[in-house]
Amino acid sequence: MSTLEILYEDGPCLIVNKPSGLLTQAPRGIDSLELLIADHYRRRDKKTAEEKIYVGLVHRLDRPVSGAIAFTRHVRAARKLAKQFQERTVSKTYWACVAGTVADDEGTWTDYLHKRHGMAQAEVVTEDHPAAKHAVLHYRVRHRGTDWTWLEIELETGRTHQIRIQAASRGHAVVGDSQYGSEQPFGPPELEMRDRPIALHARELGFTHPMNDDPLHFTAPLPVTWGQFQFSEFDQNISHK
Repeated sequence: MSTLEILYEDGPCLIVNKPSGLLTQAPRGIDSLELLIADHYRRRDKKTAEEKIYVGLVHRLDRPVSGAIAFTRHVRAARKLAKQFQERTVSKTYWACVAGTVADDEGTWTDYLHKRHGMAQAEVVTEDHPAAKHAVLHYRVRHRGTDWTWLEIELETGRTHQIRIQAASRGHAVVGDSQYGSEQPFGPPELEMRDRPIALHARELGFTHPMNDDPLHFTAPLPVTWGQFQFSEFDQNISHK
């Protein structure tokens, strides 16, 4: 199982840098980030394997996605933090390397999305689709490579696979995201398909501490897999910080 990279821990709040290839949550017997968090609390609090550990999960990152994600230690904190996500007062910034050249230096993508029934798959649908959900993101270009573009993305809404499907539907699939049509390799080629990363990283996360109302902001270092991209000289120094 992966090693837990803690970005912040205070009272009931825990922020970690999720590795790609690991499920945020999974059924019993399958490795997950939630299980890693529970083991962390168990060791820290000297609990036995039989004692139940509460882990508050208020948002998720897709299995192949890395980056900042928040957990809570008790129900009260989980409810307060979940309310911030529901009211969209949480700031979320992602970095993505996508296929091709995104022409505009910045812009907004607006779509209507539908999560296909019984599948971990989203699709773009028309506004009048009975299960359509409005999806909005804002982006700016950080750098353009020979056949890829590095985007900084702010989510206005949080839909299933939102960045992945909105980018892919415009011909700019996230590098490595074969589920949405990427033909560009990313990460170690020997990994099984389900364990392979994609070039999508939850770079920054900001919210108010659920217990003392302090403003909090976190930046998650990039995984080493991003080293395959040749960033401009200006951005090289920050690519793995």
